[in-house]
Amino acid sequence: MSKLKWVTGVAVLACSGALVACGDGGTPAADGSATATPSGSATPSTAVTPTATTAPDPTAPPASASPSRPAGKPSATAGAGGALSGKREVTIVRVQATESGVALDGGTLVEVDDDSGRQLFVPTPVGGGKYLIKAYGRRDGHPANDDPACWQAVNPGDGTPLTVEGTACDKRKPTQLFSIVSKGKGAYAISNDSAFLQFSPSRGLILEELGDAPLRSTFKLVDNGPARTPAGG
Repeated sequence: MSKLKWVTGVAVLACSGALVACGDGGTPAADGSATATPSGSATPSTAVTPTATTAPDPTAPPASASPSRPAGKPSATAGAGGALSGKREVTIVRVQATESGVALDGGTLVEVDDDSGRQLFVPTPVGGGKYLIKAYGRRDGHPANDDPACWQAVNPGDGTPLTVEGTACDKRKPTQLFSIVSKGKGAYAISNDSAFLQFSPSRGLILEELGDAPLRSTFKLVDNGPARTPAGG
């Protein structure tokens, strides 16, 4: 999985002129007292440059504005809603795993620690809270990698646990309809009918009915960009 993403100036007003001065004592009266010069006779206020019209500092950074985004289009950094919109490709990583990720390899859903198999998935809503989970190969120009294979629950019929295999997509088949339910903190439970995708130390990824047992495996959906639009997609 090495190629995939597995999260101012200050205006100073100076008093100028010989007769119009700050703190002017006024004109002396006949009795020797001073008559104060009314403030209204001072230099008209229009001669004072208002601070609001001070030229902006050319070195100051431009005021930031909220970025605009076309209405109705998802953010490029898709979160849970984007990952489940059917318009984003994601990698799927088990929360409890360390360095491995989910892949459809050799026709079976497994965990790998390299870039083998189909590791790009598009959970595509089909209504009723259900999803087709389409699997794609690397974007290398090979037509086969751009043609999706869908997850399908398979019952071996020999008493061993159900598994997930890849097949041609068909939303009419209940075995291809998966639930993806948030468990908080970016983790999801994935199930088909009442069987949950779980990791078994001896069998790998299986579908298991929990009964009273706790949910042991949850998964993160890591955004890998817009979904491709192949002819079969």
